[in-house]
Amino acid sequence: MKKRTAEILALLDEVYTTEYKCYLTHETPWQLLVATILSAQCTDARVNIVTKDLFQKYDSIEKFANADLEELEKDIKTTGFYHNKAKNIIACCQRLMLEFHGEVPRTIEELTSLAGVGRKTANVIRGNIYNEPSIVVDTHVKRISKRLGFTAEDDPEKIEYELMKVLPKEHWILYNIQIITFGRDICFARSPKCEECFLQKYCVEYNQKPAKKRGIKK
Repeated sequence: MKKRTAEILALLDEVYTTEYKCYLTHETPWQLLVATILSAQCTDARVNIVTKDLFQKYDSIEKFANADLEELEKDIKTTGFYHNKAKNIIACCQRLMLEFHGEVPRTIEELTSLAGVGRKTANVIRGNIYNEPSIVVDTHVKRISKRLGFTAEDDPEKIEYELMKVLPKEHWILYNIQIITFGRDICFARSPKCEECFLQKYCVEYNQKPAKKRGIKK
């Protein structure tokens, strides 16, 4: 298993490099926190369009903490689930001001105590802001980790812990970055580009398909 995992990671490094990058546009930790809350059930591209104007209008944690709920809902409406997101962003920023002196905390326990922040969001902050080894289980990581046979779980937290056992710690953050790109380029949820996939030989799902469906002639 270790050899197989190492081969998969080496191919990901070769194709996607080992550069750390965040797909959500931000300049400060709190901006990334807000953007990540907005990214739930929404594409990063859409979030970046919204936050371009949003972060000019609300250019501090204080302004988000004191925002009018209905006005903020209108500002973020196109990200979907805007009522809950607006409510959570205001509550989150109020708590940041009251309990964390306007600073975004770094521990998983403190981060998940904030409104609208689950383990996924917390790990985005820990990995991208504080460079803490962390695994972010988004829709791409969940789908592709199952296809690669790294996990059989459906629950994101269980997947996170399983991946922590399988992947070397120094690759935790990088794995998420690479898998997001891989999921957007090749390994789609529906009709993945299996014939173009450089990880085809490692894909449990692909190799369980009948030969005919895989395009193999007898």
